[in-house]
Amino acid sequence: MDQTLSNFGNVFVFLALGIVFVAGGFLTARMLRPQRPNPAKNSTYECGEEAVGSAWVKFNIRFYVVALIFIIFDVEVVFLFPWATVFKQLGEFALVEALLFAGILVLGLVYAWVKGDLDWVRPTPNIPKMPEMPVRKTSTLGN
Repeated sequence: MDQTLSNFGNVFVFLALGIVFVAGGFLTARMLRPQRPNPAKNSTYECGEEAVGSAWVKFNIRFYVVALIFIIFDVEVVFLFPWATVFKQLGEFALVEALLFAGILVLGLVYAWVKGDLDWVRPTPNIPKMPEMPVRKTSTLGN
């Protein structure tokens, strides 16, 4: 029983020291930094452009779908790295398993492609056109 309490005590001390370390860093930064706010510093800055309009803009859902598909396949491919490090020790059965795993990933990619989730549909831009002005024929020769 004493050992259990000792283990929980170690965890509590570790958490307490972590909180003190983070709070101390914030407090030190607050004391050392200059505090001279102005409107230019407090303005929103995004990639070198001034922010225009509301932040509540509707995004095309394709951004999220493509990002999720990328993350899924990226995480799945990471599982091949431990296998590749010990490939010679595992033998032919492991090779067949890895090829099966890669085949399932390829099938998933083909499914997403055929379903159209990878198509990047861009709406046609609505470009306003100026009305054509009538052309006056003027002569500079002075008829």
